[in-house]
Amino acid sequence: MSNPTASSATPRPGLRPVRPPLYTAQQRARRDASIWTLIQGVLAPVQFVVFLVSLALVLRFLATGTGEQAAALSVLVKTLTLYTIMVTGCIWEKVVFGRWLFAPAFYWEDMFSMAVLALHTAYVVAWFTGWLSTPQQMWLALAAYATYCINAAQFIWKLRMARLDHAASVTAGAAA
Repeated sequence: MSNPTASSATPRPGLRPVRPPLYTAQQRARRDASIWTLIQGVLAPVQFVVFLVSLALVLRFLATGTGEQAAALSVLVKTLTLYTIMVTGCIWEKVVFGRWLFAPAFYWEDMFSMAVLALHTAYVVAWFTGWLSTPQQMWLALAAYATYCINAAQFIWKLRMARLDHAASVTAGAAA
């Protein structure tokens, strides 16, 4: 027998469980009004372009042994853009969610971002100290880039979820 007081979020056979929206109405309003949203929207594709250029330079160095300085410099520039987007992202998260980091809506993305930062930082330390050989440093950069790609996919997925939430709320509002 069914429970008439069961929440609509309770999974039912044959139906997908209902997840809470990514943003409350107030958070969405703060997000839409914040200059930090625009800054993140500009920095994300800039960082991706820097990543692609650097990836090409690192792979060229590993394949041919040429272009060591350009590859190393490109990883440093990529790391700088990563830190820039992380700092501005923390500010954005504080404005929208009231927390500098690890807001529930972005908890796992932020957690994985820590691994991305750790690997990029390890590259900088290895480059600065000579702790690893240049080829080893480039392989470390590729590991950092792999985690960056996973993290970027997480954020793109969240952006899609936010758009779907917004479309559902507009549809629900039109039906009411």
